[in-house]
Amino acid sequence: MIRRAIRRAATILAVTVAMHSPGVAAEQAYAFYVLNQRSISLTAQYWNPILTHVSRKSGVPLELKLARTAKEGNAIAELGRYDFLYTNHFFTPERDRLGYKVIARPAGPGIRSQIVVPIDSPIQSLEDLNGKDVAFVTPDGFTGYWLPMDALLRAKVNIKVVFTGNQEASSAQLKVNKVAAAGVNSSVMARYGRRESFEYRALWTSEIYQDLCIMANPKMPADKVAAVKAALIDMINDPEGRQILEAGADLLKSNSELGFVAAKERDYDNYRKFYRTTQVK
Repeated sequence: MIRRAIRRAATILAVTVAMHSPGVAAEQAYAFYVLNQRSISLTAQYWNPILTHVSRKSGVPLELKLARTAKEGNAIAELGRYDFLYTNHFFTPERDRLGYKVIARPAGPGIRSQIVVPIDSPIQSLEDLNGKDVAFVTPDGFTGYWLPMDALLRAKVNIKVVFTGNQEASSAQLKVNKVAAAGVNSSVMARYGRRESFEYRALWTSEIYQDLCIMANPKMPADKVAAVKAALIDMINDPEGRQILEAGADLLKSNSELGFVAAKERDYDNYRKFYRTTQVK
C-alpha cells in the first residue's frame, strides 16, 4: 500500500513540475500538452522520459502538461497557454485559425478510427447497434468520436452515446460489457488488446489519417521550435533516445515504427476536409 502510494505521488509530481536537465534548469520550462488518450499515470510514464531527453538534447526545457479531460486541455490550448501540443484536435475550422504549427509526428503509416465489439458479440453490423450503448472518448475526440459518429449517422443508426473520458476507458468498458461497442483509435485499441489479452473485431474502419502530431504555438521562438523538432526526430538515431523509445513501445505493447518524423500542414488536409463535410454537429 505504502509503495503504491509513493509511486502514485511520484507520478503526480512528474506531471506537475518541470523536468530539469543540465544546461536548461535555469530557464523557465515550456508547457508540452499531451492529449489524454490513456490514464494520467501511463501517459506520464511514456512521455516524461521522452521530454527529459528532448529537453537535454535541444536545450529547451519542456514540462509535461496533462488535463483531466480533452475538453479541458483543448480549452487551455485555445487560450494559448501551451507552448507545444501533441494532439489531432486542432484541425477544426475554429482551432485551425489559432495558428498552431505542425512540426512532427510519430513514425508510421497513420491511424484509423474503428467501431469495435468483443470477439464473441452477437452484433454483426452497424445496424445491429440501433438503440445500443456505444462508448466514445469525448465530444472532441477525432478517431474516438467524430469519425465513428459520422459513420453511424450516415448509416442512419441511432445509438445511445456514452462518453468515457479517454480511449482506454472506452476499451475497458467494452471489455467488461458495459457498452455494446466502442468508437476507437485503431492503434490505441490494438495496444490495449495486447496488454489486456482482449480480443475484439471491427464493424467499421475509416480511411487512414496521419497520427497525432506535435504542434508549436505561433508565439514560440523559431529557433527553439527548430531545436525541439530536431531533437525529437533524432531520437531514433541516438543510442539513449532509441532506448527510451523502445522502453516506451514495450510499456504500451506497441509494434509500430519507433520515433518521430518531420510533418507538414498539408499532411493533415484530410482532417480539415472531414470537418467541412461531416454530419456530426
